[in-house]
Amino acid sequence: METLSISSRLNKTVREQYMKLPQGESCMVTYIWIDGTGTELRSKTKTLDREPKDIEDIPIWNFDGSSTDQAKDSNSDMNIVPVAMFRDPFTLDPNKLVLCEVYKYDNTPAETNHRVSCKLVMDELKEHCLWFGMEQEYTLFGADERPFGWPANGYPKPQGPYYCSVGANNAYGRDIMECHYKACLYAGIKIYGTNAEVMPSQWEFQVGTCEGIEIGDHLWVSRYLLHRVCEDFGVVASLDPKPLKEWNGAGCHTNVSTKQMREEGGLHHINLAIDKLKKKHSDHIRVYDPAGGDDNKRRLTGRHETSSIHTFSSAVADRGCSIRIPRQVGEEGKGYFEDRRPASNCDPYMVIKAIACTCLLDSDKGEQEN
Repeated sequence: METLSISSRLNKTVREQYMKLPQGESCMVTYIWIDGTGTELRSKTKTLDREPKDIEDIPIWNFDGSSTDQAKDSNSDMNIVPVAMFRDPFTLDPNKLVLCEVYKYDNTPAETNHRVSCKLVMDELKEHCLWFGMEQEYTLFGADERPFGWPANGYPKPQGPYYCSVGANNAYGRDIMECHYKACLYAGIKIYGTNAEVMPSQWEFQVGTCEGIEIGDHLWVSRYLLHRVCEDFGVVASLDPKPLKEWNGAGCHTNVSTKQMREEGGLHHINLAIDKLKKKHSDHIRVYDPAGGDDNKRRLTGRHETSSIHTFSSAVADRGCSIRIPRQVGEEGKGYFEDRRPASNCDPYMVIKAIACTCLLDSDKGEQEN
């Protein structure tokens, strides 16, 4: 069976010949946005007369929303408004990638544009200096729709030797991970680290530390870079929270701290936040994956390093809990906590908004729609 896509077999040397051509003062700007699924990304590229120095230099553009599940044919124009700019690791300087918010014809946010309401909350809570880190797990699949590198028939050896592994018999797809890492660094993504995960062909990268809305911007663009890198290698990066039933699932563990949590006596404030999160466990489960909890239901079983979706738990250094307090934090009495419930395909804007509202506003804003 074919394990790599046909497009990945095109002669990349030919491509490099064209990539080296000068482009004068012109600049290629690739607009990136979240489509109507709330999980998939789209992009299109525009030529500017000169390199933009900041986000205000990039014009608003539009696209056909009827082709992205965001509008009907009779009124399909959608606007994309640039909100964050990055260097383009695929066509190189001076070209740019820009993350965009999507708006309808009447200038109201599209249904999957959760950034707008999230930013309002982050701005309101700016004095708390909210820091976030998100651990994005993903699984590589071949064109044959099996996890990349797995035997054509059957399964690899049971879980055990694959986490943070080395060796061709344990690490599947390291080239992809390393190219993605370098692409993120070039682009200006705040990528913190990466490692092979417990299931073979599954990897994780960490984004952070970011303050406020920035974590959502950087995570979405890092996902775009991952899909683009995988395109070149002819494989698919899946964010399915439970790609195979009897193997470890994939999450997007979210690390959170406020200014008070990072100061002396911060553990008290961490415990206060955990108490509030416990009271709204079901509300958070509903916004921690795009399926309203159904995707996480497959993942949060109480097995494979997860808590049960039905119960809330917290402890120091326990990866089987809803909320983990790292060992070092417990010993030092300050730092951050890790929410292990968000699914790998979560919308980071919805996750951090829900956490911020529950822990600091004690309101229902985190569960309300835009």
